[in-house]
Amino acid sequence: MNINEILKERQKWFSWKNIAPIKEELDKLEVKEASFSIKDAIEIKTQESLMPQIEKIAKMLKPWRKGPFKINDLFIDSEWRSYIKWNTLIPFLDLENKDVLDVGCNNGYYMFRMLEMNPKSITGFDPSALFNLQFDFINKFLKSDVEYKLLGVEHVPYYEKKFDVIFCMGVLYHRKDPIDMLKELKAGLNKGGEVILDTLMIEGNEEVALSPMRYAKMKNVYFIPTLKTLYNWCERAKFSDIEFIGKRYTTTNEQRKTEWIEGESLDSFLNKEQTKTIEGYEPPLRVYLKLKY
Repeated sequence: MNINEILKERQKWFSWKNIAPIKEELDKLEVKEASFSIKDAIEIKTQESLMPQIEKIAKMLKPWRKGPFKINDLFIDSEWRSYIKWNTLIPFLDLENKDVLDVGCNNGYYMFRMLEMNPKSITGFDPSALFNLQFDFINKFLKSDVEYKLLGVEHVPYYEKKFDVIFCMGVLYHRKDPIDMLKELKAGLNKGGEVILDTLMIEGNEEVALSPMRYAKMKNVYFIPTLKTLYNWCERAKFSDIEFIGKRYTTTNEQRKTEWIEGESLDSFLNKEQTKTIEGYEPPLRVYLKLKY
């Protein structure tokens, strides 16, 4: 697999009719002065004179799924309060002087949070031109060395670099072959490296998985395992050690509709009492694991 050829071909995505006008506006934005602080929101201070241009671009970049971000007084209130997940993971992370990959990185919110931990390098994979532009927009102010690649998990084994830590959050249940995907992640690790895995699970002591046609209105959910089944998958992928970090139901405090997204959010994916998905399944329960090579 020729990764360079794939990346070259995907640069054409920025010429798509729904993407090109956003890129054109973003290319016009010249940021001469900016400072930032990394908190639950990525907070940016910059020239007030740029705010009309900044607000226009930010609105063109909707929907904002991950965040939040604040640029001067402009608060980009993303669908997900991503800091809730991140703050859960922080005690289990050691990124100091590590080469880090975030697979399915979206707009880079988590990668920006990683900057606090002084990794050697940060790379993000996500095959979305829109999310790439959201990243580019925020990074105009941060001017970080984070790299963003229009790639997916299937490209990890063929990438030119191996990593010490790979984050894979919210991807596994979108893949038709979860064991193969776990093997692809392992193939991207240096010996002794680890994967931080976040995925959906169902409660139960049996070694089974839910395979719905739709789950919380998502068509592209293939397998949601019990914890025992997920451990089996990880063992089949030949990870040497599996550490349980925690599990938590997703609530409308964490994921909800805001003016910065289009369409529905979690409250529309659950029943009126928020006790089941709209299809009658158990509500979204996420589990966090650390998998070691």
